[in-house]
Amino acid sequence: MKVLALLLAIYLIEVNGQFSPFRKIFQKLHEEPPPPVPVFRNNINMNYIEQKLDHFDLNEKRTWQMRYLSNDYYFKPNGPIFIYVGGEWTISEGSLRGGHMFDMAKELNGYMFYTEHRYYGRSHPFAELTTANLKYLHVKQALADLAHFITTMKSTISGLENSKVILVGGSYSATMVTWFSRLYPNLVNGAWASSAPLQAKVDFVEYKEVTGQSIRQVGGDACYIRIENAIKILEEDFANGDLTNVKKYINVCQNFDTNNKLDVWTFFSAISDIFAGVVQTHNSGSIENMCSLILAGNDDIAGLGNFLKAYLGYGSQCVDITYEADVAELKQTKLSDDMMRQWYYQTCNEYGWYQTSGSSDQPFGSSFPVELYTKLCHDVYDMQFSAESIEDNVQQTNIDFGALKPGVNNVYFTHGSLDPWHAMGLLCEGECGTVIPMYAHCKDLASSSSADTEEMSAAKSTIFKLVKKWVE
Repeated sequence: MKVLALLLAIYLIEVNGQFSPFRKIFQKLHEEPPPPVPVFRNNINMNYIEQKLDHFDLNEKRTWQMRYLSNDYYFKPNGPIFIYVGGEWTISEGSLRGGHMFDMAKELNGYMFYTEHRYYGRSHPFAELTTANLKYLHVKQALADLAHFITTMKSTISGLENSKVILVGGSYSATMVTWFSRLYPNLVNGAWASSAPLQAKVDFVEYKEVTGQSIRQVGGDACYIRIENAIKILEEDFANGDLTNVKKYINVCQNFDTNNKLDVWTFFSAISDIFAGVVQTHNSGSIENMCSLILAGNDDIAGLGNFLKAYLGYGSQCVDITYEADVAELKQTKLSDDMMRQWYYQTCNEYGWYQTSGSSDQPFGSSFPVELYTKLCHDVYDMQFSAESIEDNVQQTNIDFGALKPGVNNVYFTHGSLDPWHAMGLLCEGECGTVIPMYAHCKDLASSSSADTEEMSAAKSTIFKLVKKWVE
């Protein structure tokens, strides 16, 4: 049936001749931190653990099965427990086959786990993602899942009874390991938080500011200016109802309406997110190659078109980049590898983090205000959210977890200077953390390498020294 559904989806795309970019854009920004180069070839174990649907309602008796992976190959009794905490993605074996956590666990005879977040991957409490079913998707529930996981593993696996616990997270899961250390300090001895945003904020203007700064720093002034000029041209075109350039260079579908502000806002939001995807996941050459394509165009708008067509790979199809298409993607309630609906619900209910055009200190124009994102929350989730309720939810998250003052011990915070998420993170130097120049999101999770800069090597060395101290 899955194969039939996939073939039908492909058939419909071909018949309609339309390409929807939203899923690809989202996946680039919310993918699992790239699994390290594997060095371990033996089997990785996959299991499930029963979890309460609601850890805080004694009258709720339903349970569900949470998936986790494990590697005990190097473990010796009383060795430390290393848990790589999953975020808004499907977990994979890679992080238990290589990487800096793997290297530390191997040397310290640790037992390695990788936990999957409720509602993601194969860890679903319900068969459908209706708005009513999403009620139990909340970080506090996910942290309680992790607490139950730790106590269960220590009580059921021989040799773990007295083991120290080290948590590792990247991106949102780095936020989780920080907040777990705040709520359950008795269950964890230390944590490494790579690229953790800690301050919830509705209108996250800083994200696109840093995106622009990183493009300028790595790709040069000419690239930044060309992007800025091309966006200005398109904004002026839309204001005049002119689709000539956008049809020629981006091939938007006929249903795009310049008189519909939601379509216009959606278009510029998506374009800015494509650039953000390159910057956030940057490896040496990524931003440079993007800028080469842009600067190879005969003019500003042609350069932008060169890059977007190469990035999206839509071929001869038109690009359906309307508000209605975005809402349709987010309203999909059937389980799939797509995580858009779950994550966007969490932003409405807990975090905000809407990466808007509210600042003039970025090259992506002024046409994707915060109202776009709060309206999506309202329209996608059965009118459950309003701008006011989202603001209240975000403020409650900061009250619950302390924002940039989380009040935790034994947590090491690392950030890449190019990473737009560092603007919502705790930036410090010394045993509390470091900012690594010229690196992007979660790039320090890989094993030490001769290609590492001096600053990257120092960060990895520091976290290893701290972990050794925490597990003594």
